[in-house]
Amino acid sequence: MRPSLYAPLSLLACTALALSACKPGDKELAQRAQDAAVSANAAAGAAAAKTATPPAAATVPAGDDNLNAVLWMQRSEEYRAVAEQTYRAAADKLDAALKQPNWDALVPEERGNAATGLKPAVVLDVDETVLDNSPYQARLLRDGKEYDELSWDQWVAEKKATAIPGVVDFAKAANARGITLVYISNRAVHLKDATLANLRSVGLPVADDSVFLGLGTVVQGCEQNGSEKNCRRQLAGQKYRVLMQFGDQLGDFVQVTANTGQARGALLQQYHDWFGERWWMLPNPSYGGWEPAQFNNDYAQPWQQRHDAKRAALEVAR
Repeated sequence: MRPSLYAPLSLLACTALALSACKPGDKELAQRAQDAAVSANAAAGAAAAKTATPPAAATVPAGDDNLNAVLWMQRSEEYRAVAEQTYRAAADKLDAALKQPNWDALVPEERGNAATGLKPAVVLDVDETVLDNSPYQARLLRDGKEYDELSWDQWVAEKKATAIPGVVDFAKAANARGITLVYISNRAVHLKDATLANLRSVGLPVADDSVFLGLGTVVQGCEQNGSEKNCRRQLAGQKYRVLMQFGDQLGDFVQVTANTGQARGALLQQYHDWFGERWWMLPNPSYGGWEPAQFNNDYAQPWQQRHDAKRAALEVAR
């Protein structure tokens, strides 16, 4: 409630009247009363002005951009249901994929050799596809920080990531059919041992160390652009007929040559029919290529500038 300006003004008026009517011996007391009234009026005016000034907008910690996303992945039954139904639906198609000799989940541009006669495999991304790293994201939220390689490497070394719902049952079904699981990840190659140990600890089949193709894997005759996985998919295709691919980003399935909304939309349209058949997408609202596409892929910008660009990208149906 705003403080009233009227009570001090009334007090001042009454005091003035009292001053004019008082005896000469009482003038000192009356003057003190008038001075007190003036001070009260000034204080009330200052309080009113302070109340009328809107408070400064609270600064949102960088990590809080991710609060609902991480909480949804950790606490919602809806997330679990989506992940489980994805892997269950994929498992139902394994037999059909095995029986069709021409069934292949690599795009033609990444299939450098005939797939017929090769051993069957499925290709899986690791983070947020088979392993849940939401505790790492939760730590960033708690500490008001953003992703950095040092803290990420420390998290991977802990080997505490749990399995995405549904993936272990799918992996066991594939393994029972003689299908090799190949893990193509943007975890750096120096994290291979910790990653394979983590995969094994949650019950995922790991045939041998060669099934992990991390960031930095050298593929002869193929030049990799940044963290794109096209070269590593080609490498997997040299040895296996890839029945299915699993990921949480478009780049887990096909090369994203231009990370813009328009280019990403065109890729989705081009390979629309592959999803739910050869390609299986897991939900990840926490991070991914879709995010930097909103701020011109420039992580060098200050957090607030990136945040503002994402807000500007919101559709409000005007």
